[in-house]
Amino acid sequence: MTSNLPELPPEAFRKVDSTSDQDFYKAPRLVTHIDEGATAALTALYGTVLSPGDTVLDLMSSWVSHLPAKLQLSEVVGHGMNAQELAANPRLTGWFVQDLNQTPVLPLQNDTYNAALCCVGVQYLQRPIEVFADVARVLKAGAPLVVSFSNRCFPTKAVAIWQALEAQGQAELVRLYMQRAGFANVQVHIVADGSSSDPLTAVVGHAPSNDPLQNSISDTGN
Repeated sequence: MTSNLPELPPEAFRKVDSTSDQDFYKAPRLVTHIDEGATAALTALYGTVLSPGDTVLDLMSSWVSHLPAKLQLSEVVGHGMNAQELAANPRLTGWFVQDLNQTPVLPLQNDTYNAALCCVGVQYLQRPIEVFADVARVLKAGAPLVVSFSNRCFPTKAVAIWQALEAQGQAELVRLYMQRAGFANVQVHIVADGSSSDPLTAVVGHAPSNDPLQNSISDTGN
């Protein structure tokens, strides 16, 4: 389904349930998809990536954003698939509903955000390179994109290649998505190892900057 990954077969981004995603997410789900330990670890990671006064894009968001409670941000714009969930999120200063598998271009201005976040949603993207490339467009130069995931998903809606891989392979897949979309200095972080909470991995990349050296860096972190 995506021409940006020609090394993968066409069926890699197929889903068991090919019916409308709008219908699937029509009913609000006011639940958390990772447990308290993994949530706390993610919030701590956000605290190291974000700064007071930042403008943040919360991609594939819901009724909770896992942001540090005391961190004062100037703007948090949420994207999701259910208006009721987004309206219930107290951290969002604005939000919009959009099916990224149908329309990967965001209704946002260029070079606007200091950071973008995507928590436990990447497994559902059928056009991930296009989506991430447009996220890079709306980010300021060098700004981070944090993509986190656990071992949970709606299996009928996760793409085939995601379900065929273990956690390490999934992390490498997300890293490939980011690199192919133009992100630099892409690193994989084990946020929670699963010993005392849900496992949680984050892949962090940075939007292209004016420094060619920074754009050429691509490492794997711990």
